[in-house]
Amino acid sequence: MTTVYYASSLFGAMTLAAGIDEGRFGSGRSLLIVSTNAAVPETVLPVDQAPGFAALRSRFDEVVSWNELIAPLHPSDWRARVIEVPMLERLLAARLRLDGVEELVLESIAVPPARTIAGLIRDCPITVYADGLMSYGPTRDPLPADIFRRITRLLHLDLVPGLEPLLLTEYGVAAESLSGPAFLRVVEQVADTLPEPPAAEAMILGQYLSALDLLTDEEEAGICLALLRGLAARGCRSVAFKPHPSSGRRQIRLMRRAAEEAGTHLVVPDETVPAEVCFAVAPPKLVTGCFSTGLATARTFYGLPVATCGTGLVLERLKPYENSNRIPATIADALFPRLAEDGSLADPPQADLGALVRAVGYCMQPEAHPGLRADAAAYLRRHGQDRYFKRQRLAAVELAPRPGTLARIRRRLARAIT
Repeated sequence: MTTVYYASSLFGAMTLAAGIDEGRFGSGRSLLIVSTNAAVPETVLPVDQAPGFAALRSRFDEVVSWNELIAPLHPSDWRARVIEVPMLERLLAARLRLDGVEELVLESIAVPPARTIAGLIRDCPITVYADGLMSYGPTRDPLPADIFRRITRLLHLDLVPGLEPLLLTEYGVAAESLSGPAFLRVVEQVADTLPEPPAAEAMILGQYLSALDLLTDEEEAGICLALLRGLAARGCRSVAFKPHPSSGRRQIRLMRRAAEEAGTHLVVPDETVPAEVCFAVAPPKLVTGCFSTGLATARTFYGLPVATCGTGLVLERLKPYENSNRIPATIADALFPRLAEDGSLADPPQADLGALVRAVGYCMQPEAHPGLRADAAAYLRRHGQDRYFKRQRLAAVELAPRPGTLARIRRRLARAIT
């Protein structure tokens, strides 16, 4: 029997390795499917070719590239047509030598390629593993019955202790947290195979927000530049910039020019080095970013101070409201200190994070989580319609009057009085 794993990032592969080391999966043949989901996959180093992957390779009997299997189609776009599924299921089983699948282990189950793989490798249970802050939010899209009925558990890193994941709870899927020490041991093993990253007083974690149409290129660059100026104002003479692997070189050029103007030395670790390796080997005094999962791993697993910038802008721009990045942005905004360009750090207003996440999660997916409606209404009564809620969205889920309703009521009252 074969356990089939899927990963699209080195961080995801490290999460799988931690689970394997803890004995969370079967002991038979293990097959890892990797994919590169960047807009132009050819410009990004595949997971299994990243230098750090060498430390993980022994956990898997075989590694297969999904990009190569379905070329020239794009992993994030291609789905098998219903009429093609039986044929493609047989072809995939023959290509991967699957005479029996014990378990299918996937990330990001709601979207391709994970959803596509789940539809082609059938008649086996599914474990979903979450490698980031999105696990605390609701499931992005409804899943077909032939997939959600097979999901037996959600494995996740306990990135925000005390906060329970919402992902897949509408299907009755229980969440299990992976051991922090097991994950840290995997990071150490990866670090041993890589050159030591350059040391710096602070670190900026870049993201790929413009490619996801969350922000414009200029707005995303503006957040990184604001972080750099804030760190320079705090007296940091050396700053490490960890760009997203898919972001290209433009951000790095902008940051180098800004660092020269601010009198700060900018270092750029190799793009294949996970941020967690930097935290373990050359820990900075402050880790900054927008709402990167790396902020949570830095704080929770390595005890490093963290700060955010730009979360308010992201929360304002996210469309539609149910965009799955909303919960990570909400958590970062409500939990982490905020860094200003003058170098000052301000703690966010105290918030009941669990109640906030449940309220936002209900507003994102009310049909999937009707049981959270009372909690959402109670939160809004206590805290009002703050930055985490849109008036139109609250009206759509009937937690606030529709725009113009109050004005009409006032006009009617005024006419009645006169």
